[in-house]
Amino acid sequence: MQQHDSMQIAERIRQAYKRIAEVDRPEVWITLRDEDDVLAEADRVDPALPLAGMLVAVKDNVDVAGLPTTAACPEYSYVPAVSATAVDRLLAQGAIVLGKTNLDQFATGLVGTRSPYGAVRCAWNPDLVSGGSSSGSAVAVALGIADIGIGTDTAGSGRVPAAFHGLVGIKTTLGIIPATGVVPACADYDCVTVLARDLDTATHATRVMAGYDDADPRSRTWPADVRLSASPSPRVAVPRAEDLVALAPEYRAAFDATVAELESRGISYSEVDISPLLDVATLLYDGAIVAQRYSAIGDFLATEPASADPAVAQIVRGAQSPTAHRYVDDLATIAAGKRAAEKLLDGVDGLLLPTTTEHPTIAAVQGDPLSINRRLGTFTNFCNLLDMAAVAVPGTPTTAGRPFGVMVVVPTFEDQIAVDVAAKLVGSDSPVLVDEGLEVLVVGAHLKGFPVHHQLTDRGARFLGDVVTSDAYRFVDLGTTPPKPGLVRHGPGLGAPIAGELYRMSAAGLGTFLAGLPVPMGLTSVELSDGRWVTGFCCSYDAGEAGVDITEFGGWRAYRAAQSGA
Repeated sequence: MQQHDSMQIAERIRQAYKRIAEVDRPEVWITLRDEDDVLAEADRVDPALPLAGMLVAVKDNVDVAGLPTTAACPEYSYVPAVSATAVDRLLAQGAIVLGKTNLDQFATGLVGTRSPYGAVRCAWNPDLVSGGSSSGSAVAVALGIADIGIGTDTAGSGRVPAAFHGLVGIKTTLGIIPATGVVPACADYDCVTVLARDLDTATHATRVMAGYDDADPRSRTWPADVRLSASPSPRVAVPRAEDLVALAPEYRAAFDATVAELESRGISYSEVDISPLLDVATLLYDGAIVAQRYSAIGDFLATEPASADPAVAQIVRGAQSPTAHRYVDDLATIAAGKRAAEKLLDGVDGLLLPTTTEHPTIAAVQGDPLSINRRLGTFTNFCNLLDMAAVAVPGTPTTAGRPFGVMVVVPTFEDQIAVDVAAKLVGSDSPVLVDEGLEVLVVGAHLKGFPVHHQLTDRGARFLGDVVTSDAYRFVDLGTTPPKPGLVRHGPGLGAPIAGELYRMSAAGLGTFLAGLPVPMGLTSVELSDGRWVTGFCCSYDAGEAGVDITEFGGWRAYRAAQSGA
């Protein structure tokens, strides 16, 4: 992330408040901090911190210490003494909260209109909905006020407004970002989400917020076998034509255009039947799973607060009626859906979907507050039910030039894969979301373009760059089939720098990698030219003695090229 000094941070804050006045969108904010208070906080921020001066808009169902949390219901309001864990982690890295943003009440909705604080209007056309429930956070980012929007996403509440505004929305695997300090909607399926104007900012903020939190019983960590990179030439699944009937004509054309551009972006694809996933999606509002919403706020809404949104109250009241055995039946349906998703995504890097179906007007939603909202979640609702992750990015705009969004949806813990594929879609470098694992140096047959390089990519290893060793190593051709070299340490100044490639690999991936190494190969600590020590290939000393010394070539690629030339 770009670093800013104190004067630049202060100027960024002044510009944000100037922008707030210019756009005159009071419905975006439920609580907006005083400019002088924000400037005073900025004076205390260390400019060297990674997020120094990044301005954050926080959805008002996520706690910020000292600011009211209303969940868009004034009677529900309380003032927390501590911030949500996710927010606290952003602040620790230098981010600054501007205020709390409007939302569909109790995070129940995908439209952004269900709030006594006013319907949040689309940033670029005030007649259209902003999308919800993370409506205010999305519009604050889209209008250039905030750099990072914090929302929540249970049914698509972060991804839908991202699609409407040409933003990036990252919804991680459940539990990767702690939900401590978040007003629950459906506790088992809630996810803190990030909105930003570019993939790098969204990914960096997500990485900062991610990590285990003992205070959240649903918190999770990246597993030992987490994949750290998509395939070099990724392949995605896309829906059949019959699975896209919910799309408005202009959205269908935009999705087809996005798919048509995949090959030019280095992505191949195949069509799949996603109907099992779409069947699961209906459970979040039409099944017994909706009982989780009553568990969260049903007792409060039973007091009939004056500011309760009628649509939200109707949904939550309806969540009181499902029986326990129906809930069990829904859990069985979800389990079957998870198995179907595993089969559907076997052999691909992700599923590419349109984020939502259409962009309705506020008037249309007010006239039909339930069915339009339900339709907007056609492709988003199943994601958390099936414990999948998603990255929403802009797709090819509609023929009228309006924003259109797509999602890369991936299985549990495959979040980095979704980021990598999304980066190809938007034409950017792929930022690191998952920084787990160990650095591994390869110097021979595992290099790019050589016979067993796939042993790295099959394990999701992430390329970090070209490197050279210190001058303590001799390099030999072991005379094997297929050809491979051996690296042997002799001591400082007794060898030469040897070229190699550095990768990051999961702990479990490295373990299986080591288990499969043939004699006389092994892994040990290798010194790089910059003084770092990493895990790298070596061979036994006797094999090195028996091999042909090729140290003078400085690396396997140069040696093999010389052999080919000869």
